[in-house]
Amino acid sequence: MRLSRVTISNYRCINDSGSTELSDVTCLVGKNESGKTAFLQALRKLNPVNGSAEFDDVIDYPAKGFARYKRVRADNPAEVVSAVFTVDDSEVERIEDDFGPGLFRSRDITVSKGYDNKTYYSMSLDESVAVRHLTQGLQLPEGQGQQIRELTTISALTRALDAIVEPHSSVTSLRAQIASWRRSRLTLKLIDEYLDGWLPQFFYFDDYSILQGKISIPELKRRRDTNQLDEADRTVLALLSMVEATPEEFEDQSNYERLKRELEAAANSITDEVFEYWSQNNQLSVTLDIANAEPSARPPLDQGPILHIRIHNQRHRATVPFDERSRGFVWFFSFLAYFSQLQDRKSNREVILLLDEPGLNLHATAQGDLLRFIDERLAPDHQVLYTTHSPFMILPDRLDRVRTVQDVDNEGTKISAEVFRTDAETVFPLQAALGYELAQTLFVGPRNLLVEGPSDILYIQLLNQALAGRRKPTLDDRWVKIPVGGADKLSTFVSLLGGNQLNVAVLMDISGNSRQRIRNLQANDKLGANALVQISEVTSANEADIEDLFDPKFYLKLVNGAYRTELGRRKLSMSALTKGSPRIIRRLEQYFKDNSIAGGTFNHYLPAAYFLEHQATLLPEMDDATLDRAEKLFARVNGLLS
Repeated sequence: MRLSRVTISNYRCINDSGSTELSDVTCLVGKNESGKTAFLQALRKLNPVNGSAEFDDVIDYPAKGFARYKRVRADNPAEVVSAVFTVDDSEVERIEDDFGPGLFRSRDITVSKGYDNKTYYSMSLDESVAVRHLTQGLQLPEGQGQQIRELTTISALTRALDAIVEPHSSVTSLRAQIASWRRSRLTLKLIDEYLDGWLPQFFYFDDYSILQGKISIPELKRRRDTNQLDEADRTVLALLSMVEATPEEFEDQSNYERLKRELEAAANSITDEVFEYWSQNNQLSVTLDIANAEPSARPPLDQGPILHIRIHNQRHRATVPFDERSRGFVWFFSFLAYFSQLQDRKSNREVILLLDEPGLNLHATAQGDLLRFIDERLAPDHQVLYTTHSPFMILPDRLDRVRTVQDVDNEGTKISAEVFRTDAETVFPLQAALGYELAQTLFVGPRNLLVEGPSDILYIQLLNQALAGRRKPTLDDRWVKIPVGGADKLSTFVSLLGGNQLNVAVLMDISGNSRQRIRNLQANDKLGANALVQISEVTSANEADIEDLFDPKFYLKLVNGAYRTELGRRKLSMSALTKGSPRIIRRLEQYFKDNSIAGGTFNHYLPAAYFLEHQATLLPEMDDATLDRAEKLFARVNGLLS
């Protein structure tokens, strides 16, 4: 079962998050206190792999509305989590082997839980399929067989079977089989026998889950036995379980050498895996020791034996307590200790990883290591949701996995895939991530293609995908695409890059004073004679933007999708746009201004972002003429590669 979308409501700062679409890796970006952690914690309680699964409305219900809710909570406990899961092919096959092909009208199954702490399932089934499947081979009275097999519900089938005066043993056997189902309902049978065992569990990991440097074994036992374990305790127990050890074994001194050796072997194994993704310092190792308590230590460390976990830095030839140095390494090690124990479980149930601010203490390049760890180590086998407000935890080429989290006045936390439609502070990490990527390309890109803005980059990427999908030539991957922010900034960028002896080309339409500046740059050998590639070279118009490569009706579809809220029931068509400029962008700008749409300003980026978000359905709709123009344009640019 794969988690496809989630709605959280009535939980702490979240009144209604809205339906949040999830992918294999989903990144929740937002300010501190915006509701990112609340979203993960509520989702975890739907079916946690560890810890408490109980919602407590006194603590968890939004404070502003609790007095009103308190009057109705006994009769109408509020829902908190509504998660839509999609059953996969193998799961459908197992169920339909027992109840007939075509049983599921939809593969989406909604699982919800609220303050009554009961789990509810909702699904769409065609029970007539199950009736036909279950009645195959039944010995039915003459004249009743066809009528019974055409019934559409299980309840109707049971009534019909009960009405048979002298039923055959096959009939009584089927009737007993249905009676064994909870309340004789097919949906409850599927829940009890299949879905409850398949429902993924949620593993939540945050900074409070990391290992401590010193652990009192008696105190660990006490918290375990009284059900008071915190997340750090569970990480310790996970490390011990890797060597099949229990806290009790530490109290027997005869186990000392065996336990120490086994724990160090497990620590070395985890450390080796950490170093596959940890590029900061490979001179670190983890050492473990068991010692008596120090009489002067503060409780609970005055109770022994004490398990000491330390980091040894070979470069400095010194050890320090595990939780006092190298927080990034500690996070990696602690997570893998817990995660490895989860992987060793004998269970067919999926585990979904909820990582709250991973890499919070990591250097920027180490955060890149962590992203690689998520994509290469975790995502192939597990869905991952992580929160961040760091631009270095966002991949600029994977903005489709980003969801913004914003605390809206009088509405509470809202989560959106419209990543650039939130306030400036929420979206800042995204802008910083794009800016950092741009800064890197300025210094490492030997072949630079200057375009007007970020939307041009998205269109080039999507056109490339469409061309590749139809086995046509694409823009050469060696080009580093750089948005310059308009033709008036072009000369600055060309001077900067050209002065560094880099191969520079320009892809945009130039007119007026900008054309003269380009001529000056070419005359000074800062820009090659043919390095200005104008969009109009492949269009029928004398002037064109990159948007004019598309069929006008297709581009208006992007505009209508991007501005669906502002346009309401209106849909833009070519007949609504005034004539004049051959550029569709100019005509849209005038239309938005004349009709006061979106404050009278047309944002070039929003249709491109809409195209990126809905590329799976929109790319196949692109016509051959558009791709022919793109192919000619890219061939012209590729011809400038030296």
